[in-house]
Amino acid sequence: MNPTNASYPYRSRRMVMHARRGMVATSSYLAAQAGLSILQKQGNAIDAAIATAAALTVLEPTSNGIGGDAFAIVHVNGELFGLNSSGQSPAGISLQSVRNQGRQEMPKYGWLPVTVPGAPRAWAELSQRFGKLPFATCLEPAISYAEEGYPLSPILAKGWARAFEIYRKALQGDEFRHWFDAFAPCARAPKEGEIWRSADHAKTLRRIADTCAEDFYMGDLAEKIDRFSRDTGGFLRKSDLETYRAEWVEPVKVSYRGYDVWELPPNGQGLIALMALNTLNHLTLFERESMETYHAQIEAIKLAFADGKLHITDPDYMRISASALLDPVFAKERAAEIREVALDPVPGRPPAGGTVYLATADGDGNMVSYIQSNYMGFGSGLVVPGTGIALQNRGHTFSLDERDVNVLAPGKRTYHTIIPGFLGKGDDYIGPFGVMGGYMQPQGHVQVASNLIDFHMNPQSALDAPRWQWMEGKKVIVEPEVSQAIVDGLRSKGHEVEVSADRGVFGRGQAILRDSETGVLTGGTEPRTDSGIACW
Repeated sequence: MNPTNASYPYRSRRMVMHARRGMVATSSYLAAQAGLSILQKQGNAIDAAIATAAALTVLEPTSNGIGGDAFAIVHVNGELFGLNSSGQSPAGISLQSVRNQGRQEMPKYGWLPVTVPGAPRAWAELSQRFGKLPFATCLEPAISYAEEGYPLSPILAKGWARAFEIYRKALQGDEFRHWFDAFAPCARAPKEGEIWRSADHAKTLRRIADTCAEDFYMGDLAEKIDRFSRDTGGFLRKSDLETYRAEWVEPVKVSYRGYDVWELPPNGQGLIALMALNTLNHLTLFERESMETYHAQIEAIKLAFADGKLHITDPDYMRISASALLDPVFAKERAAEIREVALDPVPGRPPAGGTVYLATADGDGNMVSYIQSNYMGFGSGLVVPGTGIALQNRGHTFSLDERDVNVLAPGKRTYHTIIPGFLGKGDDYIGPFGVMGGYMQPQGHVQVASNLIDFHMNPQSALDAPRWQWMEGKKVIVEPEVSQAIVDGLRSKGHEVEVSADRGVFGRGQAILRDSETGVLTGGTEPRTDSGIACW
């Protein structure tokens, strides 16, 4: 893979970036600069990732927060390490307790979908195992932005306004008033160019910084979360926080056209991207902008989702192993099901047995693929009073159907949408990539990985290229840049195609690739949002 080459037929919206000593790519230019400032203080890529992630909780609260989850793939000294820092459901919740509230499915807002936040633990784990600078140093940029404020960028302001209108209608109850105090203090969303700051957020980040996140899980912050939950009918307790641990895991991969594509194992949905690529291994993609390529990729992702949604959950509850879902024979069988017409996906039979993404790299070859989220924008609508901690609503993805592998249970991790990716080839680890956006994420991973590998695009061109998203059944949405000939061709095959001008639904990605011979870093950043690359 030569990251400087590109065969993308359209005008790139941004210039591909090259650097040698370090690079940070994420959806906020200010957050990328925060990460770069840490690199320039002699920090490494892991320190930069921590600083960027913490800053994003301030600089893009519409997509993530201190009360969310995180996952990471870390490359250090020729090895890959995976970190699963997603939280479990509270020990005191149960299927029956939710049903007793008259629920037929998990709600989006309030206490029922709240799970233990994992993001602060992720920062601490990364720092303790691989960091170079003091942990508190890495959180200084985030604290500064929270205390001093920053002006909202255009797409951030748009997303904030949209979230305010949703929450204004959906959040009914006194327990939600703290969200409005924190994120709409003027009884409206802050506007583009307006300064937003949060003293409570800064104080919480400082407590996390000074205690290496222990205060969040064991100390005063944990007690505040517990008290708020007890006072307003929640299940989350300090004991859930005290017993929480992030988990170091081994990344999983498939070989795609001679390249290794790495994801994290369940409970994340990275397996769906790998299953789709495994299926595409048995098909030929001749041209990027052809109806046949779109059709093959769409059908492969549909089959992968059918299998993934049936089987993926907390690994302690899975009935089928990840290796079984990635079995090459199973992939070949699924590929054989792809016909000339669009199919309604059904699960196969494997053999028994709102989000922010960032990528960082330093001059020594360390690289990080990192993602964190509150889920559904700001999350549950619950903000712990006086802390700025917006609690996630990740538990919304739990099922209340006892037959479902992802059925709610106490102390269980749910099916998780956020996934970091990584590319390699043989002994060469090429670099981190990711596309955020709910169920768009594995679809974005497949499209970006294919752009890089099949069509030899550089990272920026791979991210600029028009995208599609499979929704359900035979329904597919595509961006306006997809040609009418391709749209008509897909419709002739039975796809129900809708052209969507809403850029936000097609995911937001970043990628950094490293040339193993020269050490040159080549980065691309998402044109569909306020993103940026900071490098030197």
